[in-house]
This record gives sequence, structure tokens and C-alpha cells, in this order.
Amino acid sequence: MLRRIVVKIGSSSLTSSEGALNRNAVAYFAAELAKLIQSGYQPLLVSSGAVAAGFREIGYPERPKLLHEKQAAAAVGQALLMQAYREELAKHGISGAQVLLTRADFQNRKRTGNASMAIEELLQRNVLPIINENDTVSLDELKFGDNDTLSALVANLIRADQLLILTDMPGLYTSDPRKDPAATRISHVPEITGEIYAIAGGAGSSVGTGGMRSKIDAAKIASIGGIPIFVGRIAQSGDLLAALLGNGQGTYFEAHGAAIPRKKQWLGFFSIPIGTLTIDAGAEEAMIHGGCSLLPVGVKAAQGHFHTGDVVEVVNLEGEVLGRGIVNYDTEQLLGILGLPSAEVVKKMEVVHRLEVIHRDEWISLKS
Repeated sequence: MLRRIVVKIGSSSLTSSEGALNRNAVAYFAAELAKLIQSGYQPLLVSSGAVAAGFREIGYPERPKLLHEKQAAAAVGQALLMQAYREELAKHGISGAQVLLTRADFQNRKRTGNASMAIEELLQRNVLPIINENDTVSLDELKFGDNDTLSALVANLIRADQLLILTDMPGLYTSDPRKDPAATRISHVPEITGEIYAIAGGAGSSVGTGGMRSKIDAAKIASIGGIPIFVGRIAQSGDLLAALLGNGQGTYFEAHGAAIPRKKQWLGFFSIPIGTLTIDAGAEEAMIHGGCSLLPVGVKAAQGHFHTGDVVEVVNLEGEVLGRGIVNYDTEQLLGILGLPSAEVVKKMEVVHRLEVIHRDEWISLKS
């Protein structure tokens, strides 16, 4: 079976210093993707650049900041972006197909399934899917972090073997190398910790929306799904294949999970939690390391107004997010049995359909 590789290219890698679409850059990336295909890989491309490609075309002097302006720029820029990709890919005998997605597509299980089947069909037909956020109709501020999060979600959706996030920075550094000449690159990250997030800092390029922090977020999502990640820069012929083979100019993040079933993908990454449960240390250990269900005795607090079958987030006593699960009680029911042993729960409730607050089959850990 062909190894599936998700390649994400950010706005800063695709645009000129003036902010327009850089056709030479598009040509370079198309040639690098062609090399992957010729080497026996099956790439999918997640590409930013629609807003950056379009805002100059419709007369904005600089990248717009208002949502409706970004949406207008994206409407023009997406067409320019796809035209450029298709023309450059055709020089290598490759056909490209546009796939536009929003967060709402991922939050709806049926729409997620439809998107997956469409992408699978394109791959079977030897067509390169070129995926971007549907900026023109998205509602909440161009939201996927320059498509970093989108690339990780797509990688999980299609069970990719690796995710390559390409940017204008050659990986994660101990500090900002543009300001600190003593900064050194971190070539390998075995685990994403609070220290790694602190190093990642904040903003990135002026033409993109995703700084290094959003790339760390994406790496964590992919890692949970068992997908190793590369974050870095490519510039010369053959660099993309080198990055895939472990010799890239960037940072490699280890994977910690295994391939996630479709239902748990939706639960962990696409669902919207309705409430929050706080659990004690014993329940945390049992759920995270013991593979156990959550029982009422381990629940210390419940926030939100949820019903049986809703998705809730689970946090520990320090407020750290541990995961998500489908709850088997309404808020009012659960508040009446918090901390009670199972025998007491049975006595107190007239009808107990399921004793577990969250069954282990309806749970996904988000703790790396």
C-alpha cells in the first residue's frame, strides 16, 4: 500500500515580499510533490494562500484585517491559487482537485464521512487533493491557524503515515532566531510539554495567521493519532523527500498514540463539548493509564448543562484537559451522585441504565 503523506504549505511560503502569490514558489512545491509521487508516496496537499494571493488582486494595499475583507480576498485568491497549482502540476503529469472544508464539516459526522470518501476517491483516481479552508463562508475569524490544525485533522481523517508542515522557519528554536543570534534549533521533540509551548511563543509571519504555537497544536493532534510530524523549511530540489526521510531542515515530533477509529476521531477533534467534568487523581490514573471507564465516585464537579449522549470535556484537579467522552447522565442526575461509590449510586437512583459516567468505549484521551 502506498504511504500517505499530508504536506501542509503556509501562506508565507507561497507569497512574495509584496504579498502576492509567488508562481515560482508554486512551481517549486509542485515539482517537490511530483518527486514524492515518483518515489512511491501518495501525498495530499493542504495549502494556505488564498487570502494572500487575492488581496492585492482586488485592490487592498495590505493584507486585510476585517473578516468580510478577508472573505472577499479569499474568493478571488482561491481561484488564482488553484489555477497556479493545476498549471504547475500538469507539467509533471499530475492532476489536482480542490477540496474546501470548514470546521462545521468536521463537527458533523456525516459531512466528515462524505469528505473522507471524496478524498479517498480522488486518491484512487491518482488525483492530488489540494485542501484549504473555505474562507469565504467560514464564520469565525479565519480559524484553522493558517491551516495547521486543518492539516492535522486531515492527517487523522485519512490515517496518514506522516505530516509535513512547511513554513518559512527551519523548525522550532530555543528562542526567536530573528532576534537572538544564540538561538539553536531543536531537531527532535519526543514529547510536547508545557516547556515546548513556552518556547513556541506567539505570532509568526505577517502574511500568515499561524505562528509556531499553532504548529505545536497541530503536532499534538497528529501525535495523538499516531502520526509523526515534521515542521520546517524546504528550499532546494529534493528537500521535501529529504524531510520525509528524516534529513530535513526542521524539527521532528514523535507520535505517541495509534491510529484512531473514525468515531473517536470525531469525539476527540471534531465534536463540541457541552460541559466539563473534574475528576480526582485516582480516576485520572484509571482512565489515562488503566483503560477504565469513569465512575461517579471519581467525579468531583460538573459544569455545564448537558444531557445523556452529549460530549463533555474531562479535566483533572489542576484543570488540565485529559480528554473527551460521551456522558451517560444529565447534569442534574450527575450532580446528585458525585463522589458516591457504585453501590450507593444504585441505591439512590430508581433506574440505572449504565453505571459508568463515561464508558471507556465512548472516551478518548487527549493527554500526550
